[in-house]
Amino acid sequence: MSRSLNVLFVSSEVVPFAKTGGLADVAGALPLVVKELGHEVRIAMPLYGSVDQRKFKLHDIARLHGQSIPIGSKAVDFNIKSSSTVDGKSKVQVYFLENEQYFGREGLYVDTTNRNKEYPDNDERFILFSRGTVETLKKLGWQPDIVHCNDWQTALIPAYLKTVYRSDRFFKNMKTVFTVHNLAYQGNFPSSSFQKSGLPADIFNPQGADYGGRFNFLKTGLTFADAITTVSEKYAEEIRTLDDYGHGMNGLLEKRKNDLFGILNGIDYTEWNPEVDSFIRVRYGQNSIDQKQENKKALLERMGLPGKERLPLLGMISRLADQKGFDLLEQSADALMKMPVQLVILGTGEKKYHDLLENLRTKYPNQVGIKLGFSTELAHWIEAGADIFLMPSRYEPCGLNQIYSLKYGTVPVVRATGGLDDTIEDYDPATGTGTGFKFVRYNTGDFLDAIRRAVNLYSNREAWLRLVREGMAKDFSWVVSAKKYIQLYKKLSK
Repeated sequence: MSRSLNVLFVSSEVVPFAKTGGLADVAGALPLVVKELGHEVRIAMPLYGSVDQRKFKLHDIARLHGQSIPIGSKAVDFNIKSSSTVDGKSKVQVYFLENEQYFGREGLYVDTTNRNKEYPDNDERFILFSRGTVETLKKLGWQPDIVHCNDWQTALIPAYLKTVYRSDRFFKNMKTVFTVHNLAYQGNFPSSSFQKSGLPADIFNPQGADYGGRFNFLKTGLTFADAITTVSEKYAEEIRTLDDYGHGMNGLLEKRKNDLFGILNGIDYTEWNPEVDSFIRVRYGQNSIDQKQENKKALLERMGLPGKERLPLLGMISRLADQKGFDLLEQSADALMKMPVQLVILGTGEKKYHDLLENLRTKYPNQVGIKLGFSTELAHWIEAGADIFLMPSRYEPCGLNQIYSLKYGTVPVVRATGGLDDTIEDYDPATGTGTGFKFVRYNTGDFLDAIRRAVNLYSNREAWLRLVREGMAKDFSWVVSAKKYIQLYKKLSK
């Protein structure tokens, strides 16, 4: 039997404690599955003011109290508290780094009381989190084989281990994996922030932490990590080879291509599965697909749309932003509304798209239903009630809603980019195989053609149901992805 590994998973957000996006879902699910597969896993995250300490039963760890690290010329104190994240079978210990001044705020990265502006001291906050996590391991006396870092907020850890702590025997055999969930978010700070980090001056150069004269956290992680992963195979290729996707990092990623791996995110089928979903009106599965109609009726009613169940109902759940293809929707909306369809959208984001959706609802009150904001319950209703799910993203590192859609028998129409391309197989009318509809070029003509192909097939009940069942049978559980991560961990820690 192969040896069990010690893994520390470091993330700035973790479900159920704190979340702004998909990173938190990954950080809440992947460690549990790695543990179920026989390894010792622990998690580190900051203790934000928004974390409900009573609800999650956080407790003090006395021997980890009163720690201190330098940030620039000042000494910054911090404590560690602990709790657990749990699923049916596993329990993973979570260490929370506590410092009231830096983390005792409601927002994770932005000031919710000041027009969602980024906190001006985000550099110091995540220097503290990164270096404080490394110091805590020493004080704890626990030596992970792998420190698995995620996104720019943890990207300094590989650099600390390779420089400041290099000669400390305690850290000698630790290897780092750095996962990029979205390359666009980089943690780019003035050069003066570098002095605060305590990293050696000789790494602040264009081959190291310097990006255009600024201190780039993400670039530092990409340079010093032992292995780099991202959340789909296609996205790993795109960020390395295409300028539009590389956000200035494609040269570095090309140089490190032998250390770069795409591992698709999994999903939690205990939460996203129409057979057990506690939110939806009627539960159903592959053998009771007709029950999906009841959810469609309920959704149309809830969104204030006339009950035209014979028309295909298109759904979207998304951040309202250019990245998610809303500029395509804007340009093609009138042509789309000429098709025999209805459309429901749940999301929040840029004001121009809030205005666009409000105008669409006013112009097409019998075809368009909108909910601006976010609702977990309504997200489940849309997955269960829609017939077709739209994800026309400009780029998409992984994407999860297209995978949820497959399980719910809601056929995805996606742009062939990143994880969307990796997870959806284009329908082939000659063979009847496929799980959805894809378009390649980012333009309204191709987007509308893909929707048209889906709408046309919808009228062929037998072929449509075959396509739906093919998608529902797919397995994108975390176990598949976790095994790939474990393989990588083992390769590094040999």
